Amino acid sequence: MTTSHMNGHVTEESDSEVKNVDLASPEEHQRHREMAVDCPGDLGTRMMPVRRSAQLERIRQQQEDMRRRREEEGKKQELDLNSSMRLKKLAQIPPKTGIDNPIFDTEEGIVLESPHYAVKILEVEDLFSSLKHIQHTLVDSQSQEDISLLLQLVQNKDFQNAFKIHNAVTVHMNKASPPFPLISNAQDLAQEVQTVLKPVHQKEGQELTALLSAPHIQALLLAHDKVAEQEMQLEPFTDERVYESIGQYGGETVKIVRIEKARDIPLGATVRNEMDSVIISRIVKGGAAEKSGLLHEGDEVLEINGIEIRGKDVNEVFDLLSDMHGTLTFVLIPSQQIKPPPAKETVIHVKAHFDYDPSDDPYVPCRELGLSFQKGDILHVISQEDPNWWQAYREGDEDNQPLAGLVPGKSFQQQREAMKQTIEEDKEPEKSGKLWCAKKNKKKRKKVLYNANKNDDYDNEEILTYEEMSLYHQPANRKRPIILIGPQNCGQNELRQRLMNKEKDRFASAVPHTTRSRRDHEVAGRDYHFVSRQAFEADIAAGKFIEHGEFEKNLYGTSIDSVRQVINSGKICLLSLRTQSLKTLRNSDLKPYIIFIAPPSQERLRALLAKEGKNPKPEELREIIEKTREMEQNNGHYFDTAIVNSDLDKAYQELLRLINKLDTEPQWVPSTWLR
Repeated sequence: MTTSHMNGHVTEESDSEVKNVDLASPEEHQRHREMAVDCPGDLGTRMMPVRRSAQLERIRQQQEDMRRRREEEGKKQELDLNSSMRLKKLAQIPPKTGIDNPIFDTEEGIVLESPHYAVKILEVEDLFSSLKHIQHTLVDSQSQEDISLLLQLVQNKDFQNAFKIHNAVTVHMNKASPPFPLISNAQDLAQEVQTVLKPVHQKEGQELTALLSAPHIQALLLAHDKVAEQEMQLEPFTDERVYESIGQYGGETVKIVRIEKARDIPLGATVRNEMDSVIISRIVKGGAAEKSGLLHEGDEVLEINGIEIRGKDVNEVFDLLSDMHGTLTFVLIPSQQIKPPPAKETVIHVKAHFDYDPSDDPYVPCRELGLSFQKGDILHVISQEDPNWWQAYREGDEDNQPLAGLVPGKSFQQQREAMKQTIEEDKEPEKSGKLWCAKKNKKKRKKVLYNANKNDDYDNEEILTYEEMSLYHQPANRKRPIILIGPQNCGQNELRQRLMNKEKDRFASAVPHTTRSRRDHEVAGRDYHFVSRQAFEADIAAGKFIEHGEFEKNLYGTSIDSVRQVINSGKICLLSLRTQSLKTLRNSDLKPYIIFIAPPSQERLRALLAKEGKNPKPEELREIIEKTREMEQNNGHYFDTAIVNSDLDKAYQELLRLINKLDTEPQWVPSTWLR
């Protein structure tokens, strides 16, 4: 349905060709972007619904148009005197001038003003007096005979009753329409005003509060809201009007669709312009359109509730439907594309490893439906039908987010990031080398620029997008190891030691391995696992160590088996590791819970270190802050949570709360851990 020219989607030219991204200018995409028909919130202008008194307005307008046409036709036609003997006789009578008819004096009688013209209401007596006056003016026998017949008719009781009915209808038809309500929630507004005025002590504010809280005012507002709610309902769209409108589309195959849309549920569809046509571009999960199953991508919208849509801009359609509810009647030309029945999609849960703001993305198909999120947020992806733009909800916002939002698909985001990295590297100034042949050949990289799947310059796993997650509740007898990560002097070692000292029966550390000789007071298996260098190096090659290093020509390290022994004992294993060890740890079967201990502001950090008797230099403090940013940027996707250590006691209580929560609440973990 959508093309890369429109919204930056990846397109396939053939089955054998690689996918390419059209990164046209932002202005290009803005011009072709989709527009949501209606969105939650105060987007778009509100359309005033049709009043029920609109039918009377239309009748009056039609009567006025007929009267004007008759007057125009009468002016154009020449009067043929020979067509009537009576008219011929009347023409022979010399005209009399200066006769004023007092019956038509505009200063007397009832004059009703309508929006179009003034109407004078006459009584039967006035009509009778006028006929008597005319009878004295006309002297020929034919006219006298006609006037006599009219006088008899006016004196007839049935005619007089009919004349009264005519006057009553005229009065009703020309009554000024009552003012149309602007809102139907006057009670809510009054309550809001009272809340605002509650702390006000001025006399006027207290007087207004008392007035609005008076029972009779409350009753008046209630009555107003009830009447306004009925008056603001849309005029029903009848079948006859639908069938009348279909005839104008000739031989085109059209279908009529009715969708019930509640006031608080958006329609959930986007439209785009193709020449004069308005095409349904996307059906969004959670909206009335998706639930009904009656609107489909590619359908052309001809009318909505009798309003012609063809030829309108998508922004006009948005304004038109921004507040429509009730029964919506669509006249559509069905899409000619044959799509297979949609497979039942399963919801996948992913953890975002990047920040996203749709307002800064020129390629999002519909900015109003774009879903913003931050690194670490859990997204519930409910549709991947468009591989480039998934539909998702953000964890915790399901109740406040009636419609699914659009987020970049994984492969699309990877390709964009690969391109950005390549472009940034191409912009870097060439470093001076000793040999010309030392320069990289960038021609090859540009050749595979748009295919991240086949680009050897970038590992897709290193281009962080999303990670599929599942809920996991740790067993009571198999606790997850707690990993504390952070720069030096940020308190992770102090927090770990405090946990070990205060709850020895609950927490334990993994026994490390070493190649050095055992000392007299040390016990093998309690203080260290003493092994030979050859065995240690063999275990390194086999990937059995989480981390290892060399100190004074002796090897030290923490093995996966050592951590597993603590877990099997029923205790919680506490580790303080370097960030380089996180990847190995996450790829193991230990299911670690990784907590990042971050420093506070530079000034607060200086004060904390001063309490410990340390006097760091300003450049040392800046180095700690910079190291924190670097760790978070490069390894933040491994962290489950973070604690800012602005006070060691508070940080300890927060750490203990997070550890206790693992026993009571399920946590999101990578789905690969549970397979």
